[in-house]
Amino acid sequence: MNTLVFPRPVLGFCAYGSGSGKTTLLTRLIPVLTARGLRLSVIKHAHHKFDVDKPGKDSYRLREAGAVQTLVASDIRWALMTERQRIPTQQNEPVNLPELLSQLDPDVVDLVLVEGFKQADIDKIEIHRPSLGYPLLAPEDHHIIAVAADGPVTGLAVPTLDLNNPEAMADFITHWMEDRTS
Repeated sequence: MNTLVFPRPVLGFCAYGSGSGKTTLLTRLIPVLTARGLRLSVIKHAHHKFDVDKPGKDSYRLREAGAVQTLVASDIRWALMTERQRIPTQQNEPVNLPELLSQLDPDVVDLVLVEGFKQADIDKIEIHRPSLGYPLLAPEDHHIIAVAADGPVTGLAVPTLDLNNPEAMADFITHWMEDRTS
């Protein structure tokens, strides 16, 4: 059960290590869920420095000039970039899921998918590839509600899903959402 407060369901996707295919899975699962009429938001945790802006663009120049937040908008999309290292209370603090969820508009979304944040107190589906040799997180994490694997996994107290079957995974997720609202 999620202990995080957000007015829409929040479902995480986690794995023991990188290279397990979390992003690949989500890029296959998102079209299936949206075809079923769900409006999705996605939060992805990056473990490294990244930039969504390009040097030379006006928004990049404004942000590099010292803006704490830069909102770039057009008629088809908008993006908000926040420089956390310029906020004294957040300079040395790791990014956290409640902070990011507070930036989302719950009125335009039915479900939030979270990639990473494996320590978060939210319901999660663990991505597991037995061939990688990583241990399972599910036996130690009571927030994991299923394991999506591409090979046999035994002895679990949670359902095992076929990692290569996004339709079946979407069925599981829609049932999970229905159970949460009933």
